[in-house]
Amino acid sequence: MATVTRENIGLLNDKITIKVAGADYLPSFEKALKNYSKQANIPGFRKGMVPTGMIKKMHGQSVFADEVIRTVEKELGNYMQNEKLEIFAQPLPLATDEAPKLDMNNPTEYVFDFEVGLKPSFDVADLAKEKMTRHKVTVTEEMINDEVNRLQVRHGKLVDRDAVSEDDNVLNVTFTETDANGNEIEGGIKKDNSFLVKYFAEAVRSTLTGKKKDDVFNIQLNKAFDEKEREWVLSDLGLDKHDEAAAAKFFNVTITKVGLVEKAELNEESFKTIYPKKEIKTEAEFRNEIKEEIQSYWDKQTKNHLQHEIYHVLVDHTKIEFPESFLKRWMQTGGEQPKSQEEVEHEFPTFANQLKWTLITDKLVQENNIEVKNEDIEAFAKQQLFGYMGMNLQDEEQPWIAEYITRMMKDRKFVEDAYHRIQTEKVFDLVETKVNATEKPVTVEEFSKEAEKHQHHHH
Repeated sequence: MATVTRENIGLLNDKITIKVAGADYLPSFEKALKNYSKQANIPGFRKGMVPTGMIKKMHGQSVFADEVIRTVEKELGNYMQNEKLEIFAQPLPLATDEAPKLDMNNPTEYVFDFEVGLKPSFDVADLAKEKMTRHKVTVTEEMINDEVNRLQVRHGKLVDRDAVSEDDNVLNVTFTETDANGNEIEGGIKKDNSFLVKYFAEAVRSTLTGKKKDDVFNIQLNKAFDEKEREWVLSDLGLDKHDEAAAAKFFNVTITKVGLVEKAELNEESFKTIYPKKEIKTEAEFRNEIKEEIQSYWDKQTKNHLQHEIYHVLVDHTKIEFPESFLKRWMQTGGEQPKSQEEVEHEFPTFANQLKWTLITDKLVQENNIEVKNEDIEAFAKQQLFGYMGMNLQDEEQPWIAEYITRMMKDRKFVEDAYHRIQTEKVFDLVETKVNATEKPVTVEEFSKEAEKHQHHHH
């Protein structure tokens, strides 16, 4: 009869010793040999008629070793299940001075040692004691005006103009690479583009008034555009936006068309085009819709920020002890690729933080009966699809949508990923209710600075 003993060898680190005698593994060894002889294909013998003795001579030792190991693993598994051991990863075989020499001709008692890392018991940090701020971005008239203007331009109509007269003129142009004297470089870059006059730097902009179709002017990129626009132009020309030599290149710019976007009027027809699903009749209603959209966007950003803070409070203030030496050994040998001691030491702090967060999440899920149901995953798949397609969740249900969701529910990777994301979201929704956060109205600039400061602090 196999015997299993356990002793403590370190912090949350136990050794499990398993002794197996012949009576434990010999019956399964004999059975395995018989099965082998029924399956074996050996020239000169009909299938299933190979003598067991011959199989034993040819393959006995490897079958014997397999059965001893299998018996040991079964005993280990049963013991851990009966004892309800909560462990990290898998048990690791412990190297001993006398490794068991498995010999089918001398079946005897074999001893195997394993070490396990035990999961710690701990209390999750009390969020109610933490001082936190729930920021609320104030949506200003200026923000609404900017968005109204952007939508009017986006849904406006491009009309031809004879000459450049204002910063909002649209120029269709051809860039042709030249030397510093404006001579075209053979085999140089040639590219069509289109942008507003106001994208040029102030110095160039003032020289463009009155320019017409077919007019040509020469520019040096780093002088013609300010940083943000320059990066965009360089990328469009196929150049590295961080390359100073590329930014110093010269180009002839040939105007192929001068236009102006006539902004969409603020009337019921435009409102219907911009918000087809809403019944918007007046400019006041239109502006209110825009305000709600902007507020909703910033509410999401501030919520993410608060959750980011909560995450750090939970990880930094929840005290959890780990079986460090076991985990480091496991990192070294338990993965797909063995790691060096230096690699393990370098990676361990990040690994321990991830492990800590997993333990905290698991505890919160268990204690609060957080469930992720099939319908949650189906709703997530639908939401993702509608996001990609730019559709609204109020849109009509089409048969192909149901087919898409059915297909995604059979994709194991998608389901696992969705499950994890939904569970994390539910955990955050729960912990947010435990936070005593003071609401603080802020401007976009104030909130952006706060968010940046927080990122730098934690990275």
